[in-house]
Amino acid sequence: MKIVIINYGAGNIQSIMFAIERLGFHAVLSNDPDEIKAADKVIFPGVGEASYAMKMLKESGLDTLIPTLAQPVFGICLGMQLMCNYSEEGNTKGLGIFDVDVVKFTSKVKVPQMGWNQIYNLKSDLFKGIAENEYMYLVHSFYAPLCAETIATTNYELEYSSALENENFYGTQFHPEKSGDVGERILGNFLKL
Repeated sequence: MKIVIINYGAGNIQSIMFAIERLGFHAVLSNDPDEIKAADKVIFPGVGEASYAMKMLKESGLDTLIPTLAQPVFGICLGMQLMCNYSEEGNTKGLGIFDVDVVKFTSKVKVPQMGWNQIYNLKSDLFKGIAENEYMYLVHSFYAPLCAETIATTNYELEYSSALENENFYGTQFHPEKSGDVGERILGNFLKL
């Protein structure tokens, strides 16, 4: 199986590669459109600021490529947020894969949300064998509100989408690669889709 992690200068790549290796697979890092198109599975990582990350995607033409991919694609953290219509962070137009806008937590809570929180209302093969209310690791100041494409929910000040799915596109706000055995099982489920 050919697994490609999209390389566009947005962090958390090493920990994803290690997690995939622990699952017995090998991933390549690439921003080559042909290599990405030829992959069986594509992982779209992200740590950083939305407008800068989108600028990097545009410079390599990946902003037009990603929405056209037909194989399973997994956006993680900022990767998931960039797959939405729009983000308040840096007033950023997204890729429009998930029909929801990303907004900022209010000042009533500590921002960023950093650490472990529960996921529940799980509704996808991505969560096969995963119990309700498992804890996942999150670091974020912006979130996708609940919408028709929500497949997992987390509560921090309010309920929001901790995972989204639209056809062959999946996204998690949490970091499966930093969420222990349960997170690795979710990555493994994605690789089996």
